[in-house]
Amino acid sequence: MTLDVVALRAFYDSPLGETAKRFVGRALAGFLAPSAGARVMGLGYATPYLDAARGTAERTLAFMPAAQGVEAWPADGRSASCLADSLMLPLPDGCMDRVLLVHALENSEDPNELFYEIWRVLAPGGRLAAVVPNRGGLWARMDVTPFGHGQPYSRGQLKALMRRTLFTPESWTETLYVPPLRSRTLRSSAPAWERIGTRLNLPFAGVHVVEATKQLHRPLMVRQTRRGTRFVPVLVPAANGAGAVRRDGGGGEAASLTRDASPCRPGCPTGRPA
Repeated sequence: MTLDVVALRAFYDSPLGETAKRFVGRALAGFLAPSAGARVMGLGYATPYLDAARGTAERTLAFMPAAQGVEAWPADGRSASCLADSLMLPLPDGCMDRVLLVHALENSEDPNELFYEIWRVLAPGGRLAAVVPNRGGLWARMDVTPFGHGQPYSRGQLKALMRRTLFTPESWTETLYVPPLRSRTLRSSAPAWERIGTRLNLPFAGVHVVEATKQLHRPLMVRQTRRGTRFVPVLVPAANGAGAVRRDGGGGEAASLTRDASPCRPGCPTGRPA
């Protein structure tokens, strides 16, 4: 079930959402600090994290899927958000330098086509950052946060999906080790949870933050052809017992040509048989 934009905004306005925004934003700090002139796009509900890219990026856009809804962003200045089909983005090929995917992959009906569309709009050498719920984490098992909705992924599943859709994973970060409970004590101890989980590489992180680059050369798709016996009609003449010449066709049917092979009658002027 896809949450609408009202529920997503309410979560990030809550204390638990502020905790998630702080730690996920820390994992995305290097990705969201592009060089001057870069074009950055967020897909899904990435507006809580896109503010970090507005200072230096040439252009920052936010695309939100129709099932989720759209909100005006940013709060100040001209709106840079719009409603779009995630599988048919209204952008030309190779126009974006970086794409941030948040609350999009786990809710997508066709992850392969989603990544192929992102590949299309990315420029050569463009980079993708995906924030995806961890299948083995507590945040994917509890529906009190948006990360508890949709399809979570393991690290192996994400690697296979990216390589299948022509992306090369380069860096990997797990974050949100603190349990997603509305407890002030747990929220205050979230930095300790992060330090312990990162140092011990514990498997129950809430989300994966993976960065990947676009492969420049697309492999040729070789389709295997089915080998089979092909029947070609061949006419083979064969004489039957009545003096007819039979020619067999490819479908097993026979065509007969009758010829009287009797000798000419003696004294016949035309030479025709009697």
